[in-house]
Amino acid sequence: MADIEDSTRGTSISIGEGSMIDSFVKIKPAGGAGDLQIGRFSYVNSGCVFYTGNGISISDNVLIAANCTFAPVNHAYKDSGKLIREQGFLPSRGGIIVEDDVWIGANCVVLDGAILRQGCVIAAGSLVRGEVAPFTVCAGNPLKVVGQRN
Repeated sequence: MADIEDSTRGTSISIGEGSMIDSFVKIKPAGGAGDLQIGRFSYVNSGCVFYTGNGISISDNVLIAANCTFAPVNHAYKDSGKLIREQGFLPSRGGIIVEDDVWIGANCVVLDGAILRQGCVIAAGSLVRGEVAPFTVCAGNPLKVVGQRN
C-alpha cells in the first residue's frame, strides 16, 4: 500500500484513470503547496518518493521504475548563523513536469525545474535537472544524451 501523508497546506493529489501506484510509494506534501497530478495509464513502481514541493505534473502513459525520487523543492541554506531547517525554502524553479510516454529508470532523482519532454527515456541512476528533449535517451550525472528513439 502507498503511504500518502495528509497535507497541511492544501496540496491536492490526483491520479488518473488506469494508473497504478505500487506498494511502498511515499507521497509527502512537503516544501510548498504544490500539487501532485498523475495522468492516465501511468505506473509508479515500489520505493518511489514524491515530495510535492512546488508541484509535480506527470502526464499519460508514463512509466516510473523503482526507487525514484521527485524533489521539486530546494532548502535555503546560505545563512550560517541559522540552522538549515529554520531557513525555509528557495523560490520555485517551476516544479517538475513529465510529459506523455516517458520512461524513467530505477533509482533516478528528478529535481525542481525538470521538464521531461514527450517520449524521452531516462536511464537508471540518472540525475535530472533542467529540460530533456523529446524522444531522447539520456543517462548519467550530469545527464547526457546517449541515443534517440526512432
